[in-house]
Amino acid sequence: MAGYILKRAVFNLGVMFVVVTLTFFLMRLLPGDPFTTRRVAPEIKDNILARYGLNQPLVTQYTGYLYNLARLDLGPSLKYPGRSVNDIIKESFPVSATVGLLALLLSIVLGVSLGVASAALRNKWPDRLVLVLATLGMSVPNFALGAGLIYIFALKLRWLPAAMSTSPVGLVLPALTLAALPAAIIVRLVRTEMIEALDRDYIVAARARGLNSCSVLFRHALPNALSGMVHYLSPLAATLLTGSFIVEKIFALPGLGQYYVTSVGNRDYNLVAGVTIFYTFVLLVSTFLADVLIFLINPQSRVRDEVT
Repeated sequence: MAGYILKRAVFNLGVMFVVVTLTFFLMRLLPGDPFTTRRVAPEIKDNILARYGLNQPLVTQYTGYLYNLARLDLGPSLKYPGRSVNDIIKESFPVSATVGLLALLLSIVLGVSLGVASAALRNKWPDRLVLVLATLGMSVPNFALGAGLIYIFALKLRWLPAAMSTSPVGLVLPALTLAALPAAIIVRLVRTEMIEALDRDYIVAARARGLNSCSVLFRHALPNALSGMVHYLSPLAATLLTGSFIVEKIFALPGLGQYYVTSVGNRDYNLVAGVTIFYTFVLLVSTFLADVLIFLINPQSRVRDEVT
């Protein structure tokens, strides 16, 4: 296990270096610069570029960025004067992470429970109802679902706030909106894996021994049907925790997703690179935790990894 962790750490550092390098140079390939839209005199613009070191050769900028990154300094924002990228991430990430964590938990609970029920009642009306709901969850876009939830629960029933609220109650609708698609995908993954597991010989043998249905489903079939879902959870967790631009825009939440999208249009090099690096870090950590979880759930995967 220690060797596996060391190999993954080296691999993750290599991935992070490639992401940093690509993000740095690709952003600078875009036409213009962060101050193109400002109507300022050329000499003032030159002073602004010099202030941020953007008038230096590209290699010098790159090595300087790597040096600051090694000290965990992501640099100043080029569009938000007086604010560093570290400060923006520190302020906005808790909002995105709270909504994302609620959505993640909700999608897991709904996806696994409905997926197991659908597989256990295969080809019956509850199974067809779950498949219809899963199809709707995958086909209805976030902005339409969010607008519908606001109309029903905020404007008509007046049960929940419509937007601009980071209280626990105010995060219910954003979490529901964000959880719809991953919950639908988890339902389909768990249902497919459960159906395959329920047809295997050891399940038939367990039933022949007189085990009850709950024991067969949750002790024997479900642990072997979760590997596909756990693999899906690692990129899902990174995506949900680092924020969704559409959901944060609809519900007017000051999350990281809004900064990420607007920074690309603003050519805010440091903010784009900083958020990308932060997203990659969360993705690599969640992927590593998912692999460890799979090892714990299914020891056979550990054996295969040791052999390879």
